[in-house]
Amino acid sequence: MAQPQIVFTTTCKGRAAHVQDTLPRNLADNPNSRFVLLDYSSRDGLVDYLLTAHGRDIHDGRLTIYSFPTAPVFRMGHAKNMAARCAMLEGADILVTMDADNATRPGFDALVAAHLTEPRVYLAPDFPRIKSLPHGPGRPQRGYAGRLAIRRQDFLKLGGYDETFDTWRGEDIDLIARMQRIGDFQMDIIPTRYLEAIPHNSKVRFREYPHAQQYETKQEYRNIYDRTETVVNFGQIGCGVVYRNFHYDEPIQLNPLPTRVFGIGMHKTATTSLHDAFKILGYDSFHWETNRKAFVIWQEIRNLGRSPLLERYQTFCDNPFPLVYKELDRAYPGSKFILTTRSLENWLGSVKGLYNPSVNPHYDWDAQPWTHPIHEALYGRRDFDATTMVNRYVAHNNEVLDYFRDRPQDLLVMRMDDGAGWPDLCQFLDAPIPREPYPRSYSLY
Repeated sequence: MAQPQIVFTTTCKGRAAHVQDTLPRNLADNPNSRFVLLDYSSRDGLVDYLLTAHGRDIHDGRLTIYSFPTAPVFRMGHAKNMAARCAMLEGADILVTMDADNATRPGFDALVAAHLTEPRVYLAPDFPRIKSLPHGPGRPQRGYAGRLAIRRQDFLKLGGYDETFDTWRGEDIDLIARMQRIGDFQMDIIPTRYLEAIPHNSKVRFREYPHAQQYETKQEYRNIYDRTETVVNFGQIGCGVVYRNFHYDEPIQLNPLPTRVFGIGMHKTATTSLHDAFKILGYDSFHWETNRKAFVIWQEIRNLGRSPLLERYQTFCDNPFPLVYKELDRAYPGSKFILTTRSLENWLGSVKGLYNPSVNPHYDWDAQPWTHPIHEALYGRRDFDATTMVNRYVAHNNEVLDYFRDRPQDLLVMRMDDGAGWPDLCQFLDAPIPREPYPRSYSLY
């Protein structure tokens, strides 16, 4: 199995002197990783330095330079998100965000690879412990907070860095706080030996935005922890036109990314196949994982207007999502929706098998408290009735098409009996088509 690609990301505007110090060391100390540096309209000799000192690294593909030449000021959250988006273009499975004044020392990428083997695990500094240390050799220099190692899919689930943090003011701490609010994220600690930062004064820190000094208070950090946000930006993450390796005649448009992708076709419309396709594309997908989890998501959406359990995943299909697609659209704007369909005859035959005890033993539908309520909400009954189910199936598909009639860019209709597969799905999600065939998952009925 291929090792996940680790990509370090750094942004620079007016910090070329820091880059000259940290970039050569980070390249040497992390030999198993690639690097992306985003030139965020830096006007201090950065390009000349990169071409002179790192031409070989750029040629060999270890270092890729992206340029965003139209930034009038440095916007912290946007810059970090744009750098992450560029790293994704370079195949990043794991993102390591590094400020221009950050260095790691040898072996950091090996530490990242060893820890980030599962979704919802990330590496960050132990802020409370570090702040409790006495000033001296054992305490990292101020500025160490600029680094985080996180899996690409988890970064996108959260919407990345909140772009309302447009100056220096704790955007890293906010991202971690949002993971803690969702729950089920595991933070592993970056040892202090990897938290080297170049010391510099406030004059350098606030050169781009002197008004941000008002946020350099303990109250600002309390404000961050008092927030309730979990998912932010809602698709507007790191957008803009960039240029790769100084090819200014080849613009790359970074368009909005969907916050979530919801399959809202009725059950028995190849939802398992769609779920397996999501997984092949690298998404952390949910498909009726357990009846209980599906019920919890349904209840949370109905009662809270959002679902903390849902926010642990990126893509979804099967019940209960056809029931709550309008609520999901309101709770997670910027999402995409997929309506899978089959011919009425084929769909009804599958549903009849689902409800037939001789074909599907129903497991413990009668004993559990969650499956029947979802089916009753969907059909108004818990037993099979062909007329009821046909009417509901037709009505649901028509309602979805009507709801999205003015937003065709947000809805993909996949007619499974007509051979819908990778071309439709990958064009909709702006994803490369995998080499393996589109999954046609086995079903008993």
